[in-house]
Amino acid sequence: MTRPCSSIFGPFFLILVVLALAPLGYGQTALVDIGLEYGPYPVGFRHSVISDSSRTYHKTYDFSTESIARPIPVSVWFPARTLTTPAEPLKVLDYFRILKQEEEWEHLPDDQLLNWFYYQNTPANQAHLLEKTQAFSGREMAKGSFPIIVYAPSYQASSIENFALCEYLASHGYLVIASPSRGTQTRWFSPKSEMEMETQARDLEFLIGQALKYPGADDTKIAAMGFSFGGLSGVLAQMRNDRIKAIVSLDGTERYQESVLKKSPFFDYGKLDVPYIHMAQKEIPEEVLQSDNINPELNTKFIVYDSLSKSEAYKLKFHHLTHSYFSTLGVLFEKRDPRQDKSDPQIMESYRWVSLYSRMFLDAYLKKDAAAKDFIQNTPHENGIAAGLISHTFKLPAAEPMSFEAFNELASRRDYENLDEIYQTALEKYPGLVIPENALNTLGLQLVFDPEKSEQGIKVLEFATERYPESANLFDSLAEAYLYMGDPAKALESFKKSLELNPKNTNAIHRIEELGG
Repeated sequence: MTRPCSSIFGPFFLILVVLALAPLGYGQTALVDIGLEYGPYPVGFRHSVISDSSRTYHKTYDFSTESIARPIPVSVWFPARTLTTPAEPLKVLDYFRILKQEEEWEHLPDDQLLNWFYYQNTPANQAHLLEKTQAFSGREMAKGSFPIIVYAPSYQASSIENFALCEYLASHGYLVIASPSRGTQTRWFSPKSEMEMETQARDLEFLIGQALKYPGADDTKIAAMGFSFGGLSGVLAQMRNDRIKAIVSLDGTERYQESVLKKSPFFDYGKLDVPYIHMAQKEIPEEVLQSDNINPELNTKFIVYDSLSKSEAYKLKFHHLTHSYFSTLGVLFEKRDPRQDKSDPQIMESYRWVSLYSRMFLDAYLKKDAAAKDFIQNTPHENGIAAGLISHTFKLPAAEPMSFEAFNELASRRDYENLDEIYQTALEKYPGLVIPENALNTLGLQLVFDPEKSEQGIKVLEFATERYPESANLFDSLAEAYLYMGDPAKALESFKKSLELNPKNTNAIHRIEELGG
């Protein structure tokens, strides 16, 4: 019996996954051993297939020339109402039934799942299929407002590849929505990686629309999360769609294949101005680099992270995780490579930290949780993490200088009251703030000659002479403003000050004579 083509074929797999090409062992793991601390919400789960009529698609194994609307399988994890009656959670087998549907083998018998799709049919993997998860079907969403996470799977992978992480986030008050990583025209990717990246980014945008149909979904708090190729697509989706306010990259391909990202017409680092966290795999041993013909730059390059200037950006390296273990299915079912993989307990501990850092990052930037932000900016040691487990660094965007226009907008909202206080406060935050003399002079006169804002103009010109006490021109303008406002005494005083600073100021000479000074 011949298996169908699987997601292991394709250039990105060969470049990125680095998943055990030598003699292998098998993991002895269980969901409970990961040790995730679930939140206060029961987890609801729904799966459906929704058509995107704006795009066409061919089902590979129908062997038909017929084009159909693009079918998008949608998996949703969400905070559910408290369970009032006993219920059985989903088993891992239930998720694998979704996998076979997404692979377009929906009629495949369950007992063939491990023979057919990617993972070895071992006693340990058979046992995994019977494990209970944290998710319940047929549940209603809890009342409240919940941030949205759109999840992009790895190269040609299933929407459920990271189900434990998705359940964990939902239990802590997030609506998580995912669809499979599926080619533009068929289930399988074409050799045109940039086209498939665009397609997955469009799928993420479609998911945002679906998520917003849930009554508790918060349309102002949306993050993209992706693993491997999905990380690449998540970055592009944010460049395409400014509704995405944060990015979580699980060893995302943008680290390795930035050149593909640059092929998109939407590529623009200037648009990537939202908080970003990249969690990367361990350093690949020299033995593996040489035997598998892998570019050693993969151990050191973080091109996207290094290119960011407008984002609060975080870079973590997990020294006990190879690439595939950033997914639930990888942790549970993937073969172990004795050349580089750590022990099962080390892998599961690291996956737990990946999950926690993901949540804390999202809590910090979507929920504005100050304690969570402290956590992600702490050193690993400060967070109680054993030495040698995680390397961590972050950078904050350089503060852009405040423009005079921005300063004026701020001052005008306060009717130009207490200008010196406004200026000093702005200067503390923006040390490079420059308030040009000519701009103050022009602004002040413009306001003075507006009958509804004349008093505001006087305040601007008085502030200007305080900032530039040696400017004859400003004192001359202030004097004209006082004269226009019907205060000849103050006008005369300011004209004299202007003449003192510039004895050749003919306007001041004539005005002083007119005023009898």
